[in-house]
Amino acid sequence: MSTTTASTIANNERFNAEAAKWDSNIAHVRCCEMALESVLHHVPAFAHGQAKNFDVLEIGCGTGLLSFDLSPRVRSLVGVDTAQGMIDAFNVKIGALLQPEEANLAAVCVMLEDADDVKVQGAAAALASRRGEPENIPYRFDLIVSHLTLHHIPSLPAILATMFQSLKHGGWIALTDFEDFGPDAVKFHPKSKREGVERHGIKRNEMEMTINGTGFDRVKVETAFTFTKAVEGEDGGLKKEMEFPFLICMGQKA
Repeated sequence: MSTTTASTIANNERFNAEAAKWDSNIAHVRCCEMALESVLHHVPAFAHGQAKNFDVLEIGCGTGLLSFDLSPRVRSLVGVDTAQGMIDAFNVKIGALLQPEEANLAAVCVMLEDADDVKVQGAAAALASRRGEPENIPYRFDLIVSHLTLHHIPSLPAILATMFQSLKHGGWIALTDFEDFGPDAVKFHPKSKREGVERHGIKRNEMEMTINGTGFDRVKVETAFTFTKAVEGEDGGLKKEMEFPFLICMGQKA
């Protein structure tokens, strides 16, 4: 049963409206670049040269800013997002590739609540077919990433449980989002975009406890980078720059 909520609907409406211009926002691009750098630094396989055999699942892939930079470094990447406008923009970028029929990434519009979701399994099967491999359902992944998505998800325990089920044994999660460092964290979003935001950042201790409680080993939640962005004054005054710490949340399925 889908657990679509009013906040999810509000999120989808916002992201559908913004999808076409999403990649033209320099802040969006730079923040994804910093997230990529953090994932490459923290996931052992990238440092050891083993990630080229990785099948990756990305939760909240959006237009693919992170996906398209990560995909040349792995074997395959399946992105999921609940906003159809974002998936449409992702697919336009696949179509613009020199050989789109050979792309090693795909995206589907779905709220991921089941590791065996038919859309995710179908996308993974299609990518495997391009590599000349026989069907191997159910597909599981070596790495799950997400960026600026956790603060939109209604139940963190539920999505982490689904991630755990979606991983191969030995697989990793590497999730980045801004930290709830106190009352000022709310300023990450302007007032006009706070509808549908489930939480204003993620809490370090809460994430560590939840990941541990899901069954992951080698759990680590630490500061990944600090991102500076312009924020609106709460009284409608002039914008000013603020620094927001971002966390990376790591765990391995034994």
